[in-house]
Amino acid sequence: MVKPIPYDAILAQAQRYQPEMTRFLRDMIAIPSESCDEKRVIERIRQEMEKVGFDKIDVDPMGNILGYLGHGPRLLAMDAHIDTVGIGNIKNWQFDPYDGMEDDQLIGGRGSSDQEGGMAAMVYAAKIIKDLGLEDEYTLLVTGTVQEEDCDGLCWQYIIEQSGIRPEFVISTEPTDCQIYRGHRGRMEIRVEVQGVSCHGSAPERGDNAIFKMAPILTGLQELSGKLGNDDFLGKGTLTVSEIFFTSPSRCAVADSCAVSIDRRLTWGESWQNALEEIRALPAVKATKAEVSLYNYERASWTGLVYPTECYFPTWKVEEDHITVKTLSTAYRGLFKQDPVVDKWTFSTNGVSIMGRHGIPVIGFGPGKEPEAHAPNEKTWKDHLVTCAALYAATPLAWLQQLNS
Repeated sequence: MVKPIPYDAILAQAQRYQPEMTRFLRDMIAIPSESCDEKRVIERIRQEMEKVGFDKIDVDPMGNILGYLGHGPRLLAMDAHIDTVGIGNIKNWQFDPYDGMEDDQLIGGRGSSDQEGGMAAMVYAAKIIKDLGLEDEYTLLVTGTVQEEDCDGLCWQYIIEQSGIRPEFVISTEPTDCQIYRGHRGRMEIRVEVQGVSCHGSAPERGDNAIFKMAPILTGLQELSGKLGNDDFLGKGTLTVSEIFFTSPSRCAVADSCAVSIDRRLTWGESWQNALEEIRALPAVKATKAEVSLYNYERASWTGLVYPTECYFPTWKVEEDHITVKTLSTAYRGLFKQDPVVDKWTFSTNGVSIMGRHGIPVIGFGPGKEPEAHAPNEKTWKDHLVTCAALYAATPLAWLQQLNS
């Protein structure tokens, strides 16, 4: 028999802990933690997990922190990546991105929405669960994962493939504006490279200019971008050229190689194989004998571990009537007495590995808003922390109820 869910008590505790969540989030913001440099923020998270009473805390060989609560037979997980992007041009910030800012409603600073706010709410959801004695019919795993901004999903590839941890479902606490998200497009990082022959710039006819050879390829890519797939829920596939590189002996010489990077977003029904073949089939790519390939990621984590992967991040979605969507919707209605909004992310998350590669259902619900991610003057909302902590605390029992219904 599943315990009844004390929704009012859960919400009251979440409101009570708003100052603690705010303080913890500001502490994390104050620690620069770009990808592969997360050690100090991981240590700070461990301190807070110990304070609120997690039953077990591990840091795995990649550097992810894993906090466990409860000892029941069914495992569910909640995930926040705790690395951030850089600050960009400091002149675009109205406040220090690490000192941050705070008023009655807002918390500002790098990582406030993307995505350390989710970590603060998860940790205090665990505190609420312990306060109210709601554990022990399940095991809850709270993960603070690394390197997501560099290579989304790599952390969970490691957790599932090497640590052998496989929850029945995962809540991603990436920013959703406190809405329920059930999927997003996949992506690929593609390189197209052409070769030329250098010569003195005063007599370019003696060489073979690789930059000129790239020009019709760029035109072909632009045309291809308007012909990609579409899905009623996830939207269109997209393609954009994000970087350009060249080699040349000097500014007075013909370039002897040219390459571009492509950010390719894959909608439902598109495959990584077809995405590469679409580019390889372009007439200019064939004419220039350009090489089309996937990038690989081989950067060491803060612990020194290298876990290489190709830069392909699968598309995924969970159906609207899936038990996990029903679980979060039920908990939301119980807490807030209204129906939730169910939608999708525009950007990519660790769901590319959890659901995309390994088929473990992922549902998104997080504090903050997508447009804050990677932007100057990033901020989140204090009431979002309360809303999310309450929902996270109510979800495990709501899940068990759905399983038993």
